[in-house]
Amino acid sequence: MLIQQADPDIAEDRKWVKATNPSGVPVWSHAGNVCTGEIYKQVVKLTFFHGASLDDPNGLFNSSLDGNTRRAIDIREGEKLNSTAFKNLIRAAVARNVGSDSARSESSKSKKPTKPAGSTKKAAGTGLQKGKNGVVLLSGGNPQIAKADGDAPVQQYIAAMPGWKSELGRRLDEIIVRNVPDVHKAVRWNSPFYGIEGQGWFLSFHVLTRYVKVTFFAGKSLRPIPPGGTPKSGEARWIDIYEPDALDEARMASWVKQAAALPGWEP
Repeated sequence: MLIQQADPDIAEDRKWVKATNPSGVPVWSHAGNVCTGEIYKQVVKLTFFHGASLDDPNGLFNSSLDGNTRRAIDIREGEKLNSTAFKNLIRAAVARNVGSDSARSESSKSKKPTKPAGSTKKAAGTGLQKGKNGVVLLSGGNPQIAKADGDAPVQQYIAAMPGWKSELGRRLDEIIVRNVPDVHKAVRWNSPFYGIEGQGWFLSFHVLTRYVKVTFFAGKSLRPIPPGGTPKSGEARWIDIYEPDALDEARMASWVKQAAALPGWEP
């Protein structure tokens, strides 16, 4: 939950599955590997791939301190993790990856011919792609749009959503505007946000590899309650929409109107 809060674009995978370790290892990545999470008898170990390169002013790293590259956090039963410091470490690790990727991309520009505008290509060494209008697609195909307020950045995000997801984004935006005419729009953390001035955000959606996640920040108060949620997701609930799914516009409109009338989320 903390990792997702620190970077909503982070990808979650299970790697290195083998006969001696059939469950594999959880890995979080964004423009490269960020950290792993492993369970041992006495500790849960979070290993940062490039931890030695990160500032750790709160001293969270307490393991693998002798190496030149990796650093780890061992958490024992009864210990409380400094959530703010941990999220800052995740953001720093992602920023390092993105910065390294930008440097590689700049270096490669003079060596490779430029593809025609609007083409889709992978960024060097990361699996990231450039989608429509040259917008970078992050993990899962999520468009990378700079933080900004207003309709324009939201429309830029929707236009850059890959494939069938762009039309779904357009329909979601229309439903929200039709049912909440005074809605305030913005892009935050590479996701469209919808809210009411002075009341906070009530909805956001986000592109993932196979679906679009629509999150209601006060989802537990909606009727019916949206199906997505975990014991750790607080008041938020969401719905994951896949390509074959038929969008229930009437239900979505009802949720939007209910959510807009409730106190919103303020970061």
